[in-house]
Amino acid sequence: MLTAVVLRFLRSKLFLTAIFFASFTYFVVNFYNDNSTLLLSNEDVDVHELGSGRRPLGHIFQWQGVEDENDTSSKPVSCRNSVQGKALIADNKGYVCSRQNVMPNGCCKVESEGTKHYSCETCHNNGCCSIYEYCISCCLQPDKKEVLQDVLGKAAGTLNLLLTSVTDHFELCLTKCRTSSQSVQHENSYRNPRAKHCYGEAPPPLETEGTVETS
Repeated sequence: MLTAVVLRFLRSKLFLTAIFFASFTYFVVNFYNDNSTLLLSNEDVDVHELGSGRRPLGHIFQWQGVEDENDTSSKPVSCRNSVQGKALIADNKGYVCSRQNVMPNGCCKVESEGTKHYSCETCHNNGCCSIYEYCISCCLQPDKKEVLQDVLGKAAGTLNLLLTSVTDHFELCLTKCRTSSQSVQHENSYRNPRAKHCYGEAPPPLETEGTVETS
């Protein structure tokens, strides 16, 4: 008798309806929790869409900020720098100095004569420079962020692949300021030998008579 009652209840519309709503509620709650976790995990991610495929970097991107320039409360423990320059070195704080004025921690000695901060020397208004280290220093200026965001958003081909690996402003400037195919006119000649290191989106203009306006 009891078994028959239980079977009738299990087959009833009320029971089936209750099961349906319980399952539906479980699905909705789990879906909401998964999306909330995804949104929280992306709050600190500076996502840049790269190239024609519009692929995100997928990691936190650290920009050089004004606070980095104004923070004089403590000297950095160490710096990354451009390494290979025979005469000049640019560090990740935006300083350019002679190689002999690089301290053991990799930072330029700020007090040394000739050390410059966020220097755009040898650079033109189009974002192209004749000296690699000055290109890096100029590129690291906080106000260049908008220009570099355009670079990240429109990069394609080989440059796109290179930029997917950069994690901060300094690495981006190191990569972008290197001589690229955009600087080459023919196989063995540059579009402008005096401005072949560019941090901006546009390639160097073809060298013609006259001079390019400097910044």
